[in-house]
Amino acid sequence: MSALINFSMKNANGKYDNYTMSINDEVDKYGNNCAVTVSQSKAQREAKEKKVYVGNGRVAYVSDKGIAKAPYVDRPQSSSNAPQSSSDDFDSDIPF
Repeated sequence: MSALINFSMKNANGKYDNYTMSINDEVDKYGNNCAVTVSQSKAQREAKEKKVYVGNGRVAYVSDKGIAKAPYVDRPQSSSNAPQSSSDDFDSDIPF
């Protein structure tokens, strides 16, 4: 892991909720390199309680060398009912 960022956001009740964003050096199988979780107290971390995940994504930032972001990775098909294509489904005389 390359960074941990703690931040707060105002909720619908007008109170603040605390979150932690972890930014990783490597991407996962979906191309994501960061995750946001609900912040845990020291006691919760020591008790090894499960983290509550809010979301994940890709970090993009602007530097003097341009915009840098995590590379995009296609998600694998998760539905077993999805039609599978093969080279037999297409005519071989197509010029492209």
